[in-house]
Amino acid sequence: VQLQASGGGLVQAGGSLTLSCAASENIAASGSIGSINVMAWWRQAPGKQREWLAGITSGGNTNHADSVQGRFTISRDIAKNTVFLQMNILKPEDTAVYYCAADLIGEKHRVWGQGTQVTVSS
Repeated sequence: VQLQASGGGLVQAGGSLTLSCAASENIAASGSIGSINVMAWWRQAPGKQREWLAGITSGGNTNHADSVQGRFTISRDIAKNTVFLQMNILKPEDTAVYYCAADLIGEKHRVWGQGTQVTVSS
């Protein structure tokens, strides 16, 4: 599985951005070993640990971190094998490199995309 994240950029505080993560394989449930089980968005700000933001299962169930609940929304387009992160009411503290990741059925390692920079100016 390969992941390609895009959509980052510079935005003013209070603005919005939508990140995209295109997967090389089916993001909907197949259930087979090695298929995608969960896709998620993470971020890492300078000097901080990587932080989980939101996840979506192959069956379409979603979950969001409390820190972004109500501002960030994860969704997907199955036909395009793409997962999105809609980010609203952005704050300077949202500035970070944003990564998409996939957990695969039967695999211990997590697959990471290359990251996309989001910078929120005050």
